[in-house]
Amino acid sequence: MSRFIRQLDHVQLAISAGGEDLARSFYVELLGFHEQDKPAPLNARGGCWFHSGSCTIHLGVDPNFVAATKAHPAFLVAHFDVLEATLLSAGYRFTRDTELSDVERAFTHDPFGNRIEFIAM
Repeated sequence: MSRFIRQLDHVQLAISAGGEDLARSFYVELLGFHEQDKPAPLNARGGCWFHSGSCTIHLGVDPNFVAATKAHPAFLVAHFDVLEATLLSAGYRFTRDTELSDVERAFTHDPFGNRIEFIAM
């Protein structure tokens, strides 16, 4: 264990201005996250925060937004095949990766183009 770091608090991804409703449709409606209230002093910045179990993701508005196409969060997921069907039926790609023979994983991109990895539990 690191001398200092104990656990990950959250991951932040950038989104374009005004993208909060689109973020909710992906992270809440498709992935099953719950929206978390942001602290009042941060509300004026825009964006939104979500959590599921011990996973917390912050989506922050960046006026110079560029999608993270390589850097990404990786989520451990239950019901991998159901998640795949859910994303595909909503028009998202679900690209399975077979490079690691002992890990069932796949990638998609959120509505902003940010890369997201899913790893089957």
